[in-house]
Amino acid sequence: MAKIKKGDLVQVITGAKQDRGGDRGKQGKVLEVIDGGQRVVVEGVNYITKHNRIGQTQRGTKTGGIETYEAPIHISNVALVDPDSKKPTRVGFRVEEQVKDGVKKTVRVRVAKKSGKDI
Repeated sequence: MAKIKKGDLVQVITGAKQDRGGDRGKQGKVLEVIDGGQRVVVEGVNYITKHNRIGQTQRGTKTGGIETYEAPIHISNVALVDPDSKKPTRVGFRVEEQVKDGVKKTVRVRVAKKSGKDI
């Protein structure tokens, strides 16, 4: 089971500080998890600029120019944010038995290590 999933609130824990133009300390929502769970794209973090060649579509509109978007960063450089304290926390798992329609099923639940609350 993955510790960080799409839609989670995470904080960047490595890199240059914000006063030096970096992203450390920024919080954002995970937009997607790629490369088999090794990289994440975080909203508002790690912006890059891409120059696209100017072209023309069938309708005659211009395409291309300069685009900025979020690039992926390694999953080890972000930490999940505890919903209570709004600070980065480590993630553990708790095994529970869930009964649904008379059938027992064992599930793992993500838990914040500091507060012990479900995430």
